[in-house]
Order: sequence, then structure tokens, then C-alpha cells
Amino acid sequence: QVHLVESGGGLVQAGGSLRLSCIASGRSFYMNAMCWFRQAPGKEREFIAAITWSGGDSYSPDFVKGRFTISRDNAKNTVYLQMNSLKPEDTAVYYCAAVRGPIARMDLRDYGYWGRGTQDSVSS
Repeated sequence: QVHLVESGGGLVQAGGSLRLSCIASGRSFYMNAMCWFRQAPGKEREFIAAITWSGGDSYSPDFVKGRFTISRDNAKNTVYLQMNSLKPEDTAVYYCAAVRGPIARMDLRDYGYWGRGTQDSVSS
């Protein structure tokens, strides 16, 4: 069992930055690939970034590449999402999720553990 708690969300102006954190409880955090998804009002949950259990590889869609960076610290049971050059369209609830195994996945159906999310709002 993995329990995830996100933090770091808030209100920021366009062009600003936020760093989200997701702390995992339970054993063997290092055995889970981790990811971030987001969901805006009226929209489906969409993939933002994923990272392998070692942290050696990460993946993200083109619309956040160069702006968002996922990282993890297995000693702290924490995964991060650094978000720079934020845009109003980045406004959403951001969720972290975990899946047992080394492979970082991009399909939300693969992830069995989810946090409750943290709200990020970007004003223009």
C-alpha cells in the first residue's frame, strides 16, 4: 500500500514558477515508478510527467517540455514537479500517482495509487 500526499500548489502569475512535492508513505518507495497528471475543470485527466523508479529516465509530453521537470529523491520518499514559465492554461488540480515496477508509464489506468491532488492556479 502506498499513500501519497501532494503539496506546493497555489496561485501564481503567468510566467511564474511553482514546485510541487508528493510524499509517499509505506515501504519501498524506490520500487515505484511515479508520475504527475493534471485535471482542469470540465476536462479529462492528462499526463504531465513520469519518472522511473531509479530516477534515471523521465518522460513528458511536448506541451510541457522545457517548462516542467519531474525528479525524485528516494531517500526522502518524495517526487517533485518543478513548473516554470507557467501559463493560465496550466491551471488545474495536479495529482501524483505511483505504480509498482521500474517503468514510467503515461496511461493513468496503469497507476494504482493516487494522491488527492493540489490546486494550481495561474493568473494572466
